[in-house]
Amino acid sequence: MNTYAEQYQKKRMTAVQALELIQDRDYLFSAQAAAEPREILSNLQHLKETGVKGVTLNTCLPIRYYEAMKDPEMAGIMDHSGWFFNAGLRDAQKKKLVSAVPQSSTSVLRKTLSRIRYEGRRPVVMATASPMDEHGYLSLSVSAIYERDLINEGALVLLEVNPNFPRTFGDTQVHISEVDAIVESTHPIPLIKLAPYTAIDQKIGEYVASLIEDGSTIQLGVGNIPNAVASELKHKKHLGIHTEMFTETMVDLIECGAVDNTQKGFMNGYSFTLGSQRLYDYINNNPCVLFKSATFSNDPYTIAKNNKFVSVNATLEIDLTGQCASETVGNLQWSGTGGQSETVQGAQMSPDGKSIIAMHSTYSTTDENGKPVLHSKIVPFLAQGAAVTTSRNDTDYVVTEYGIAWLRGLNIRQRVEELIKIAHPDFRDWLREEAEKNMIW
Repeated sequence: MNTYAEQYQKKRMTAVQALELIQDRDYLFSAQAAAEPREILSNLQHLKETGVKGVTLNTCLPIRYYEAMKDPEMAGIMDHSGWFFNAGLRDAQKKKLVSAVPQSSTSVLRKTLSRIRYEGRRPVVMATASPMDEHGYLSLSVSAIYERDLINEGALVLLEVNPNFPRTFGDTQVHISEVDAIVESTHPIPLIKLAPYTAIDQKIGEYVASLIEDGSTIQLGVGNIPNAVASELKHKKHLGIHTEMFTETMVDLIECGAVDNTQKGFMNGYSFTLGSQRLYDYINNNPCVLFKSATFSNDPYTIAKNNKFVSVNATLEIDLTGQCASETVGNLQWSGTGGQSETVQGAQMSPDGKSIIAMHSTYSTTDENGKPVLHSKIVPFLAQGAAVTTSRNDTDYVVTEYGIAWLRGLNIRQRVEELIKIAHPDFRDWLREEAEKNMIW
C-alpha cells in the first residue's frame, strides 16, 4: 500500500464521524450547487447530538432543501447564511431560518474571512470530490467558486468522495495531505435538462446575437434566454468563452466550431458547472476546460484582459434610469448577485466589450379570481425594498423581445425614451405618464 493510499484510509469515516470534528462557532462553507456534499449535509442535524453551539452554515445556490435547513430546533446550534438563494432558501427565509449575505462573487469570501478572523472562528469547507489519483490528488470536480481559496486559508477540509463526479483541472486539485476527513458516497450527480425556449426567448436571443461580433469572448448564464442566445451564435466564428458557469450550450458552440478561443487574448477560465450527463462527460479529464476560483474568473480586471468580452445577464426589474434589481422581489431575496455586477463592469473594461441585460418585457401573476394579470418589468421605480444589483452607472445594453436599448452615455431623459421603446406596448403610455409626473427626466 503506498503512502497516499494509507493516508486516504486513515482519513476515511462516516458522515456522522466527520461532523463530530465540528467545534463550537465553526463557520461551515458548503460547496456550490452540484458540488454540495449530499451525504454530509443530509446528516447535518447530527450537530444536535454533539452539543456544539454557535455554528454557521454558509451555502451558495444549494440544490436540495436539507432537513437541517428547515429545522427550527437547529436555532442556537447552527445559523444559516445564504450567498445565492433557491426555492428552498426562499421558503426558509420566510420562516427566519436563513439570511442572505449581500455580496459580489470576487469580494464576498475575502470579506467573510475577514469577519471570521475578527471573531476568532475556524473556517470549515465541505465539498464533493472525484476519487484520488495515483499521485494523491483528488479533484473538486464541478465547483471552484471558493473551495480552493478556503483550503489555502487553512480551513478544516471535509471531502465527500464520489465516483459519479467528473475529474477536472485547475483550482480543483486537492492533495490528500490537505484533507482532514474523507466520506465516501455514491449519490448520483445532480442533473438539469435544457428547457425548450419560447418564441419570445428566441426573439431576445436574435437581438443579443446581433450584438456579438465574430471574435468576441462570451459569458452566458443558465436559462431559456441564454440557451436561445447560444443557439443564435452557432454561425459565428472564432468566439471565446470566459464565464463563471460552464453550460451545455457552450459544449454545443465548441463542437460546432463557433468557439475556438483563438482571439480571446487571455486564458480560459470557468468557476463551476451544472447540467446534463453529456456536459459532465465532456469536462471529465478534459484539459481544455480549466476551472478557476471565482475570485479570479469574475474579477473585472481578469475579464478585461479578454478581447471583445460580452456579458449576458438577466434581471427581474429595471427602472427608467437603468437600475437593475436582479436578485430580490421587493424586499424578499430571490437569488443573489453572483457575478453579475463584476461581469458587467469587466465587459465594459474589455477592448470593444459590451454588457447586456436580457429580459422579457413583462411577467404575469393571477388575481383573486385566478385570472392572469400582466405586469411590466420596465418600471418607473423599483419595488419597495428591492436591492440594486447593477447600478444605473453600469447598465449598458438592455434587450427585450421589442428591441435593444443602448444606455451607455445617455442622460436620464434619453434613457427613459430608449427603455420605453423596448417596453411592452400596453405599458408605454403609462411609463411616459409616470416619467412626466415624477420628473424622471
